[in-house]
Amino acid sequence: QVQLVESGGGLVQPGGSLRLSCTASGSNFFGYIMGWYRQALGQQRELVATITPGGTTNYADSVKGRFTISRGNTKNTVLLQMNSLNPEDTAVYYCNTRRINAGGSENNYWGQGTQVTVSS
Repeated sequence: QVQLVESGGGLVQPGGSLRLSCTASGSNFFGYIMGWYRQALGQQRELVATITPGGTTNYADSVKGRFTISRGNTKNTVLLQMNSLNPEDTAVYYCNTRRINAGGSENNYWGQGTQVTVSS
């Protein structure tokens, strides 16, 4: 029943900007961390940015100063503003939400991904 839907990907020239949006549904997501990950061709999925329920953010070193993660006006929406894009940012970007439960189990959900291509 949990569903994450990403939008906002596309083709952009180097130096340009995109804003990704993710909307989650099917749960109240109480206590969940939300974030963005990406996977380039031939590479493993990697963390881009996360945001906690309290608003604490974490960024990969490669995107610090260029990307900003934030929550939307609704609690189940997370945004990723991407500025100064370069070809190395080309990847499929996935929305993620997760929570570590009492006892150590984990709920972990993923969107289907949205393609970001940075090319001249």
